[in-house]
Amino acid sequence: MSVIASTTVKALADPWKGAVSSGAHHYLTDKPESFGGHDTGPAPYDFLTASLASCTMITLRMYAKHKEIDLGDFSVEVDFHTNREQQERIERRVIFKQPISQELQEKLLNVCSKTPVTKTLLRSLDIQTVLI
Repeated sequence: MSVIASTTVKALADPWKGAVSSGAHHYLTDKPESFGGHDTGPAPYDFLTASLASCTMITLRMYAKHKEIDLGDFSVEVDFHTNREQQERIERRVIFKQPISQELQEKLLNVCSKTPVTKTLLRSLDIQTVLI
């Protein structure tokens, strides 16, 4: 297997705050004030939803370029839902500024179901943890 992404988070002095490094990118992670954090950066599930939303946007743009389709302006919104019974689901919305035909809608829904991050989230994922 090859590594396709790598991230390091350094714990900072504030209880839930961390300095995130991913390649040349540096940002903060934190928890909202309602969870005892200072809300200085996205929380872990925010990164999860951002990952799915950004992958969906990129994949749709790649598809449109390949098929020479003008999708116009669009955005992707993702919500992560959970409850006390630990049931979880993700809702993804792709919002187009211009009308999309029914035929194209079906094709785009199919493309959305096959984005790399979608596939990763839908299948079992082995997470191996090593303490160093």
